[in-house]
Amino acid sequence: MRKYKVLAALLVVLLVVSLFVGCAPKKTQPSNGGNAQKPKEKIKVAMLLVGPKNDGGWSQAHYEGLMYLKDHDPNVEVAYSENVPEGAPAEKVIRDYCNQGYKVIFGTSFGFMDPMYDAAKDYPNVIFEHCSGYKTRKNMGTYFGRMYQPDYLAGLVAGMMTKTNYIGFVAPFSIPEVVREIDAFTIGVREVNPKAEVHVVWLNTWFDPTKEGNAAKTFIANGADIIASGMDSPAPLVEAQKAGIYAIGYDRDMSTYAPKAVLTSRIWHWGVFYTKCLKEVEDGTWKSTQYWGGMKDGIVSLAPFGPMVPEKVKQYVEKREKEIKDGTFKVFEGPIYDQQGNLKVPKGQELSDADKLQLQWFVKGVVGSIPKSGS
Repeated sequence: MRKYKVLAALLVVLLVVSLFVGCAPKKTQPSNGGNAQKPKEKIKVAMLLVGPKNDGGWSQAHYEGLMYLKDHDPNVEVAYSENVPEGAPAEKVIRDYCNQGYKVIFGTSFGFMDPMYDAAKDYPNVIFEHCSGYKTRKNMGTYFGRMYQPDYLAGLVAGMMTKTNYIGFVAPFSIPEVVREIDAFTIGVREVNPKAEVHVVWLNTWFDPTKEGNAAKTFIANGADIIASGMDSPAPLVEAQKAGIYAIGYDRDMSTYAPKAVLTSRIWHWGVFYTKCLKEVEDGTWKSTQYWGGMKDGIVSLAPFGPMVPEKVKQYVEKREKEIKDGTFKVFEGPIYDQQGNLKVPKGQELSDADKLQLQWFVKGVVGSIPKSGS
């Protein structure tokens, strides 16, 4: 009997133990053979800037786009080089980054195109993205934005607010990108004010505050009451404020530099593209393309209006902006005439993207010529 009692007690103990084991948390088996998962290696991203990162315009806009990428993508490690000369000197900077293990390189000026194109051939495992150019390889794409859309909208503002009908445009180089800006701006000006003229001066530099300021002074002396800038510094706008006239900024919202003068600015949001690009790199879906986004994509826009802009001007511009975004209005839709009065784009037709990208003629209303030596 004692033997049976001991056996029964053992059975009770075994039952209790099995109940505890069944209720205990289940351990998840490691998916990597028991080793802790290694942190994801960061993608090294480099950027070449043609000017200083705090130029107040073009280079600063790209630098801020790079910082936007850094803040929104924890998987990247970023570096940048300022004041990189265009042409051959840029190639050494590019190749140095490649040799240091950088996997994505952004070149943010037209003159970086050939150096990047040459380097891309020798570093097939590095992804190159060139801003504003046209040469591509399997591992090199291009990117830009349809800045001509906010250029046109800014032209509407200038055309409705000029009193002298003399608008000065301070321009860098006579490349299609800049010609396109001037044409689109003038199309906007003339839509609302057929008597107004847009006078152009070429500086053959992207960033030279002294030259930019002097160009604005010349326009002011000749009777301009609005200065539009395609330059990389706010110097022309500062001169406009000193003279008590208005101005249109570029690259970034430049109102902080000349709050009494700046009606609005045409601005870039490069972070939109940079985050898109790196997501594709991380997903393994990146391919060499020629990206050209517009206002609908959020890469370009018009900055907030200055307090001096009347409500009726705002309403007209905002109406056109909505039409551009929904596709019911196209800036380069005909009829469009050149300076000599020749019909270049018939009514009902739109200038093709290919023609926009190689534009080398001025529309009616522009005063000035296009140097054949454009950089």
